[in-house]
Amino acid sequence: MAYEVVIGLEVHVQLNTDTKIFCGCSTEFGAAPNTHVCPVCMGQPGVLPVLNTNALEKAIRAGLALDCEIPEYSKFDRKNYFYPDLPKGYQISQFDFPVAVRGHLDIDMADGSVKRIGVTRAHMEEDAGKLVHAEGASVSWVDLNRAGVPLLEIVSEPDMRGSDEAVAYLKSLKSIMKYCGVSDVNMEEGSLRCDANISIRPFGQKEFGTKVEIKNMNSFTNVKKAVEYEIVRQTEAAESGTKIVQETRLWDAQKGKTFSMRSKEEANDYRYFPEPDLPPVVTSREKVETARKALPELPRAKKQRFVSEYGVTPYDAETLADEKEVADYFEAVSKATRAGGKKAANWIQAEVLAVLNETGRSIVDFAENSVSAINLAELLDAVEDGTISGRAGKEVFVEMIAAGKGAKAVIAARGLQQVSDTSVLEKAVDEVLAANPDAVEKYRGGKTNLMGFFVGEIMKKTKGQANPKMVNELLKGKLG
Repeated sequence: MAYEVVIGLEVHVQLNTDTKIFCGCSTEFGAAPNTHVCPVCMGQPGVLPVLNTNALEKAIRAGLALDCEIPEYSKFDRKNYFYPDLPKGYQISQFDFPVAVRGHLDIDMADGSVKRIGVTRAHMEEDAGKLVHAEGASVSWVDLNRAGVPLLEIVSEPDMRGSDEAVAYLKSLKSIMKYCGVSDVNMEEGSLRCDANISIRPFGQKEFGTKVEIKNMNSFTNVKKAVEYEIVRQTEAAESGTKIVQETRLWDAQKGKTFSMRSKEEANDYRYFPEPDLPPVVTSREKVETARKALPELPRAKKQRFVSEYGVTPYDAETLADEKEVADYFEAVSKATRAGGKKAANWIQAEVLAVLNETGRSIVDFAENSVSAINLAELLDAVEDGTISGRAGKEVFVEMIAAGKGAKAVIAARGLQQVSDTSVLEKAVDEVLAANPDAVEKYRGGKTNLMGFFVGEIMKKTKGQANPKMVNELLKGKLG
């Protein structure tokens, strides 16, 4: 029997505020354990939470970027459960009245079509702390630095039908959150965390199968592998007649498999009730419209504009617009160079991004400390107008990174200016042809592949600075 997979994702996005959601403690990553804490985020008796309005504004902005509706009324609730890293014994979250509802985002399919994935809701909540398990130790430690860090949990509709769609959704969501400035979405530091709800059903069946939740996926690769493993596991279970149990499973990246964490055959009873220490949130329509107008151009719109305005391919646009800082760098170069957007795109993808991938540097650091957009445009202009060859341009680019100098300065210092003076080139051509009469005779006899030999000899004579295009034109004219 053929089965269809049904996937929904729950993504926790850490909002990039300086302080926690209900207190003034720092959200900075990497501090010594239990140093960014206070009586509020440690859950001491008698303390009162105060909502961080910056976190609320960023949650509204994120909701609008996902085309969500922003209700006028939302509220916070207590989600009650016991776990060692939850100091209060409950988590302040949002249950029945979240900050954003009924949105969507679009993903590109392999066949070139676009698929719309529904967003059920986005709700604010505080993060829990972190349990530290040292290898070989008989105890675990609790670090509460993360307790109270503001999160936005974004819950999709079960609209995805494979691992590629799940990864495409997650990548698109990450890009949108980064563009609208609400999170650094650093998966390695836990700023973007994803749980997947997966079930299978026979093709044609409308009812959903038994849902299994997968946790502990900290990269796009792991999301893809975990989803694919779970599809195979559930399919084999269904075909063998084994009951699929509703449960939470953890992904083990080293073993490449999921394993059971806890059963969820009955829905957890978190005993939600309204948070008595926080008033409801009332969001005026004026505030929503102000936030909507302040949204930046988002990735999908930017990709489409890059294709129409700069003449790049959809693939180029996808690569360039994925990160806002790269997109900004590309636009700055394109506007400053006479070479055009397509050549700017080629250079950035082939040279700039290669350097970033090799060194792990950010485009911001690269632009500020190595090759600015203006300097790269200057280099492209030098290649475009024939001052230097394309090959020399790559040498200049490397030197610009090493020396932190502009293209003109490097070209002048290394004497790389391309010779385009017709009289100088014609003299070099005549000398090479006069010195090689046998080769000239063979060329005229039909061995046209000797053109490369002549060009090479002229380049040697001019120390590699002759304009290749002009050399070829002069040779063809003289050789007949």
